[in-house]
Amino acid sequence: MNRVVVAACTPKIHEPTYRAVLVEAGISPYYFQMVNLREHCSFVHRDDKKKATEKAIRLVKAGINRARELENVPRKEIPAERAVLVVGAGIAGMNAALDLANQGIPVYLVEKEATIGGKMAQLDRIYPTDDCGI
Repeated sequence: MNRVVVAACTPKIHEPTYRAVLVEAGISPYYFQMVNLREHCSFVHRDDKKKATEKAIRLVKAGINRARELENVPRKEIPAERAVLVVGAGIAGMNAALDLANQGIPVYLVEKEATIGGKMAQLDRIYPTDDCGI
């Protein structure tokens, strides 16, 4: 066995389980193809069983053909620095940077303009406190 195709209901619930079974069997989890017959056939063609069956057959054939083309994707772990790049030093960017920095995460704040503040820096008063915006 080198590929697995399951024609059933939603992959959202069951796909992780099937992929885990493949790993347990020593097969790459990327050799798995799910065909969603519930949402794509049963629900759509509820009143026309013949049409639903014909479509299901086509979808299963397509799933089998796609499974033939699946390739293993090697898993690779890459060390990453725990830091964040915030692009844009407007009010949202500055708030995001402050929130992250307050959690102890190093932040790099980048702004293309010569000053920070974005549109906020153009206001002389801020609603509702009437504070100075500059």
